[in-house]
Amino acid sequence: MRFVVLVYEAEETYLSADAEGRALYERGHAAFAREAGARGVTILACEALAGVASARTVRHAGDDVEVTDGPFAETTEQLGGLYLVEAPDERTVVDLARLLPETTHEVRECVEP
Repeated sequence: MRFVVLVYEAEETYLSADAEGRALYERGHAAFAREAGARGVTILACEALAGVASARTVRHAGDDVEVTDGPFAETTEQLGGLYLVEAPDERTVVDLARLLPETTHEVRECVEP
């Protein structure tokens, strides 16, 4: 089964972190990768995203298409990255997400098109 782990974070928190704060963040991601391998979970993709200033939102309303700068909604946390993994079940992925740094993580099963 394929799952995506979406990583939401307050962009400013990471950018303003000192060396120890960034090291803590990096250790969490390393623990996720290490434990994923130990549990037989394959990381198919892992991407950090550029800051929200680079985001464009495309909205469709009937025949109209609107493109705006920035993320879809004003929130304190933005989508900052993702993991695409192959895992035996959702519970395994949720347990792995607990190892990631103190951000918010959304786990969703992927569906075949």
